Amino acid sequence: MRTIRGCGIVKDQILRSGTSIGANIREAQYGYSEDDFVFKLQTAMKECAETGYWLDVLEGAGILSPEIIKDLRYKRNRIHRMLVSSLNTKKANMGRK
Repeated sequence: MRTIRGCGIVKDQILRSGTSIGANIREAQYGYSEDDFVFKLQTAMKECAETGYWLDVLEGAGILSPEIIKDLRYKRNRIHRMLVSSLNTKKANMGRK
């Protein structure tokens, strides 16, 4: 890893957004209502999008190797697809009531 001025800030940001995904999913599991559940999953999706941004920054700055970036993007994309699927299913089920 190349030393880049300010890269600690970028690493901190990706750590925050990446861990926030899981925290919001956990909060959704204990939501007060169906709307709260949806809100928390939507927040997790926003954090997932932010994580993608920080991965772009890390790649552009050469902070991480292309192989590591590719693996992290793959994992982020899988999480994103699961969130989209969960939200679509929940919203469809809410509409049936």
